[in-house]
Amino acid sequence: MIKRSLKQISKMVSATNDITPFEDLIIEGVTIDSRKIKSGNLFIPFKGEYSDGHKYVEESIRKGASAALWQKDVPNPPTHLPIVMVEDCLVALQELARQYRKELPVRVVGITGSNGKTTTKDMTAGLLSTQYKVQKTEGNYNNHIGLPLTVLGLNEDTEIAVLEMGMSGRGEIEFLTKLACPDAVVITNIGESHLLDLGSREGIAEAKLEILQGLRDGGLAVLHGDEPLLMERIHQYQGNVNIQTFGRNETNDLYPTEITQFKQGNSFKINNVDIIFELPVLGTHNILNALASMLIANYFSIPFEKMNAGLASIKLTNMRMELVEGQHGEKIINDAYNASPTSMMAAIELVSNLQGYKRKILVLGDMLELGPQEAQYHQQIGEGLSADKLDYLFTFGALGEEIAKGARNALGGQRVFAFTDKTELIQKLKTFIDEQTLVLVKASRGMRLEEVVSALQKK
Repeated sequence: MIKRSLKQISKMVSATNDITPFEDLIIEGVTIDSRKIKSGNLFIPFKGEYSDGHKYVEESIRKGASAALWQKDVPNPPTHLPIVMVEDCLVALQELARQYRKELPVRVVGITGSNGKTTTKDMTAGLLSTQYKVQKTEGNYNNHIGLPLTVLGLNEDTEIAVLEMGMSGRGEIEFLTKLACPDAVVITNIGESHLLDLGSREGIAEAKLEILQGLRDGGLAVLHGDEPLLMERIHQYQGNVNIQTFGRNETNDLYPTEITQFKQGNSFKINNVDIIFELPVLGTHNILNALASMLIANYFSIPFEKMNAGLASIKLTNMRMELVEGQHGEKIINDAYNASPTSMMAAIELVSNLQGYKRKILVLGDMLELGPQEAQYHQQIGEGLSADKLDYLFTFGALGEEIAKGARNALGGQRVFAFTDKTELIQKLKTFIDEQTLVLVKASRGMRLEEVVSALQKK
């Protein structure tokens, strides 16, 4: 993590006050949460609509923070304490991260995409860790606040940082990539997430391709080669970029030639080496995420022949195709962190094709931010369900009802249950479960369907 004198910090953030009496204090690490202060931290308060972190500055320093920032327009700064006055605390955080990144010898991999970016980040970090000292974005720290905090948390001896870049609108990826200055980037795919803000898949593709604007000259761009919206635009790109593609089609640089699906994961072969790779992650769609990660690892001189060790040690972020066991021995796939039509269909395909279960149940909730056609997208999910491969559908939420509406013809009315009360859903669901049951739980994060998973596990 960042370790600098307060004098150095003040220059990096363009301080507006004289910090001479405190300039020799050493800052070690940054936090924006006064409840998580560690000794030596720089506390950065944010002035929000309903709360103001400045009221915790003195308390933070008492708890062990070495210093704090203070936004110039906030009255009554405690001038007897080591505070650094700045025009805007958020801008100062971002600028501090930008300057720290410039001082680090670290190489950076930037990852974005509509679906799969967190899983691809985890896989990439796992593969690179077999040869390098690696740090990665933790949790969902992938936005205009989280990414600067991640950068400031990098150790000076870290060799490669794998940074996830999220967005909700145009310009956000551009900002993040220009701060991170990646040596290589990945765009996992173009889905339907953010249609509400960007209007079309074409708009989403253009927003994701902003990641190229921070890529170093001649750096690597790994793209989903089966996506025409990406390939059309990358061929029009004027910058100096090395392009490699992954996908299912044989036109890609890397594609799977054999796939075998198991209860705990997959094995697969690829086109350029005669090796069976073992991926302990559910879902054949995650093989594509693995291929993107393998291209990145190979770019950093890790041979394909050595990648099985990295794949075996992958640790995925929670609630991404996470296989857990319920109270009665049922198997639960917890994929409750996010959802789009693309990722929803991939998860349903996984459950449909898994063998060895007497009963398969889907618990699906609203997919958010899909724009004016949201009801149609949800109905199409229900209409596409297979009565031969799935037994029951439980839905939660108003848009979940649209999934149920589409599924009643596909599965029959007696196999479809729609709820707007989560407690009622859980009570009904429990009556269908035993040790030979497989349950998929998936929805957008705002639906908090992980509560269903917790209820099934609770004894």
